[in-house]
Amino acid sequence: MEKIGICVIGAGRAGMVHAANFKNEVPGARLVAIVDSEPQVAERVAYKLGVDHIYSDFRAALKNPEVDAVCITTPTFTHAEITIAAANAGKHVFCEKPLALTLEEATRMLEATKKAEIKLQVGFMRRFDPTLQKSKKLLEEKIIGTLMIIRSVTRGPGLPPRWAWDSKLSNGMLAEVNSHDFDAVRWLTNSEFVRIHVETSAIKCSEIRKEFSDFYDNAVVSFRLTNGILGIIEGSCPVGYGYDARMEILGTEGVMTIGELHSEAVTICTKKNGVIQSTFPSWQERFKEAYVAEGRHFVQCIRENKEPLVTGLDGKKALEAILAVKESISTGLPVNLLSK
Repeated sequence: MEKIGICVIGAGRAGMVHAANFKNEVPGARLVAIVDSEPQVAERVAYKLGVDHIYSDFRAALKNPEVDAVCITTPTFTHAEITIAAANAGKHVFCEKPLALTLEEATRMLEATKKAEIKLQVGFMRRFDPTLQKSKKLLEEKIIGTLMIIRSVTRGPGLPPRWAWDSKLSNGMLAEVNSHDFDAVRWLTNSEFVRIHVETSAIKCSEIRKEFSDFYDNAVVSFRLTNGILGIIEGSCPVGYGYDARMEILGTEGVMTIGELHSEAVTICTKKNGVIQSTFPSWQERFKEAYVAEGRHFVQCIRENKEPLVTGLDGKKALEAILAVKESISTGLPVNLLSK
């Protein structure tokens, strides 16, 4: 089979990661086009990666017969329109998280891709991280017994783009920064969210609330899962020390910790400076292997006609939890998902 022609739609930070991977790290893939609403941005990326086709409108890119699949890294509020258009054009879709803004959008995306018989993979790259994959296997082997409590933490060093500060366009910071936590919890526990309660605050970037009244830079989500597991998802962004993604899972026979704060196996200790360790500067470095692996998996699923590990339904389930989060923030009350 010829190489799968990939078009990356959105040439921002995530788009650059995926574009470079499809260009250099994914056997069976060929990066054929870049789309960005700012032509100079698309031109710069295309020049850097040696891409022939540049577009400012994704609709024009979908008409290119060299494009077999698209990788969507644009803002959340654009995902549904682009995915449905790609499906109607017969192009396979890799869509970054969060899947969509509303459940109605997500449903239409799933229906369109199913009708077109094309692949839809959602960008929950943590499922492809070697550490989390090993943890998943050990949990299935009951290495710590029956699971009781799970805690997931994601803290980012810098704020996401300005549009993400507006919950009407992003569903809030927990959607933009912590969607991975919600998916990882579901995946590792083989369970679903049934009750969610959230507390938020804006401490480090409180001035943003002058324009976006419901903005927050710290959040704690408490939840119950269908199998009785209790849990916490903690999100903070920005923090001043680097990118931090870790989990802890308590079972009846032990405890499992996943991930580390420091990025290197080097620790320096002096009388003058104390203990010094390097942290991960960004999500690109922390999950570098996972981003490559999910791109390879996407192309493999197309070539071998396999179901992706992370489906559109997984994206929709994470969105259900995010929307419950948004409701809890608005009302100040717990939200029962089973009643929805």
